Amino acid sequence: MKILILAGGTGKRLWPVSRRNNPKQLKPLIGGKSLLKETYQRIKKGFKASDVFLSVGSNQLQMVKKELGLKSPRNFIIEPLKRGTAAAIGLACLNFKPDEIIATVNSDHYIKNHREFFRVLNAAEQTVKKHPHELVLIGINPTYPETGYGYIKLGRQIGRQGKDKVFKVDGFKEKPDKKTAEKYLKSWAYLWNPAYFVFRAGAMLELFKKHLPSQYRILMKIKKKPGLLKTEFKKIKKISIDNGIMEKAISMLCLPAEFDWTDIGHWRTIHEILSGKPSKNVVKGKYIHLGGTGNLVYSYSGKLIATVGIKNSIIIETADAVLVCSKDQAQEVKKIVEKLEHDKLDEYL
Repeated sequence: MKILILAGGTGKRLWPVSRRNNPKQLKPLIGGKSLLKETYQRIKKGFKASDVFLSVGSNQLQMVKKELGLKSPRNFIIEPLKRGTAAAIGLACLNFKPDEIIATVNSDHYIKNHREFFRVLNAAEQTVKKHPHELVLIGINPTYPETGYGYIKLGRQIGRQGKDKVFKVDGFKEKPDKKTAEKYLKSWAYLWNPAYFVFRAGAMLELFKKHLPSQYRILMKIKKKPGLLKTEFKKIKKISIDNGIMEKAISMLCLPAEFDWTDIGHWRTIHEILSGKPSKNVVKGKYIHLGGTGNLVYSYSGKLIATVGIKNSIIIETADAVLVCSKDQAQEVKKIVEKLEHDKLDEYL
């Protein structure tokens, strides 16, 4: 099985630390290593380095090579510009034989139990071998009513792969409100969708042909004449793999999993991982407070941050920007970046 690490994102919800040309996956937001290095080194514990591929944007390639200490371009799949995860995965599929199995892995996930993670990935590979025309998803059993994740709705069980149950996928559910998420938590049929997809390259391209025919035609042009990559790839309409393929595909399978997993998608998740409890402050840099609890405070430029009576907040200070928001609004930081884009304040992007 080939592992495809999707490493071309921009991490808008982790602004102002994550920037367009120096995104979150290249930052040490959790420990001493960047999210990408943690992911790459984790994957290499379970798979040969020659079977690990990285999907990156051309503007990030040199930074990624430097971060991982890689010189050879052989295992890089380079996008000339961002066109969403569907285009990234479609382009990657052109680099593999139709019957080769690929597992997609995101570069910004936090996983505790590596052994269980590898075991489930291998079970998914064996499931694809039994069902070569179907996509296999790994779903995470939810532990609390998260509103920031998408959910997989399970259908009937069709069998087992070793000790793992294998289910038909009945559909995808968008990020729910709190009441709906609480309902999902009580039901066995709803799992978090961490976007771990396992499939044969040829099967995925057939789904592009059916559901994203214009993308498929462009990809086939690029496959026939690789020199057309720059001119043709920019014609692709930006769309995610979830919206473009997964929500339309009829035949998919899912393996429920229970390894500890977190998507480092916004500042609140970083506080949750590092604090251990909601009331604890997590601090990087100089910080003093009066009555401050449950805060995430990062001072990157060395300035002292002082607060009075501030609770359950995110305060991120860099050399050219300061972000202040409540933890329960962490998802909305993306809209700040979108406003900066709209107002053409490119120096802060």
